[in-house]
Amino acid sequence: MTLFSATDLPGGIVEDTENLTRTNFERLRTLSDRFKYIAWSCKEILDNHDGIYYLTTANGMKYQTFCDMNTAGGGWTLVASVHENSIYGRCTVGDCWSSQQGNNPNLPDGDGNWSNRNTFGLVERSLCFQNPGYYDIAAKDVSVWHVPNNFPMEHWNLAAILRYHTENNFLRLYGGNLFNLFKQFPVRYNIGSCSNRGPAIPIVYDHGNRESTRNLYGPKSRNEFDPGFITFRAINNELGAMAICSGVKPRGCNSEHYCIGGGGYFHPDQCGDFPSFDWDRLGRDQGWSASKEMTESAVLLFYR
Repeated sequence: MTLFSATDLPGGIVEDTENLTRTNFERLRTLSDRFKYIAWSCKEILDNHDGIYYLTTANGMKYQTFCDMNTAGGGWTLVASVHENSIYGRCTVGDCWSSQQGNNPNLPDGDGNWSNRNTFGLVERSLCFQNPGYYDIAAKDVSVWHVPNNFPMEHWNLAAILRYHTENNFLRLYGGNLFNLFKQFPVRYNIGSCSNRGPAIPIVYDHGNRESTRNLYGPKSRNEFDPGFITFRAINNELGAMAICSGVKPRGCNSEHYCIGGGGYFHPDQCGDFPSFDWDRLGRDQGWSASKEMTESAVLLFYR
């Protein structure tokens, strides 16, 4: 199956497959114009085209990111991406949103990237990524895309297995971004019990629905949550804290099977950016593993 047309090639260099040397100057001008913009967020630019744009922080730092200019009126700024580098690892290299230092009770915050100013990764790869917009942009809402790993950026929208956004301006209550929200609800081992969750916010689906969200997780997980929400700082039975439950609101305490990110310590069989999405593989109580579609996708986080 061909995923690219000739005009999809980088930089718009060709117009058709029969003439591989003709330059598409109009396409090049369009791309060049994107790099002339300097704004604090994609909402300020609000062009007609998705893609890479330059933004600046409040103190003048210039950076690149992806702008979604079409969903629900457009203006969404990509600020982070969560991806499980190795479903077989347990807080190993690549687990940027939990711990790359091992599963250690003496490091209750893990790498702490949910509430610090670290930046890492490349926007072109929808994997482990965070830019300055994560802590710098003052936003009202979030949008979330689940995109299969290593899909080219120009196909993220169509390839996503799930896309949704909030529309109730909830971030205004929590400092305008997730950086400040997680200051109020720390993602840290032994910070509280299962009942000490952060906010659960209703979502509007752009692709998918409640039923498709349910089916992305294991049959036993489905008995523990309500789809149609995004939930922050869920704590499990073992006192491990997960940062985000994407598309669901937990009712139970086994959130390691359907929530992502985390502090620095879990049950030995859980730790990681997708803490225990592969539980069935361990040969114990079956029915908890997330779907292959979920475990092999990155979770892209946008602000507006």
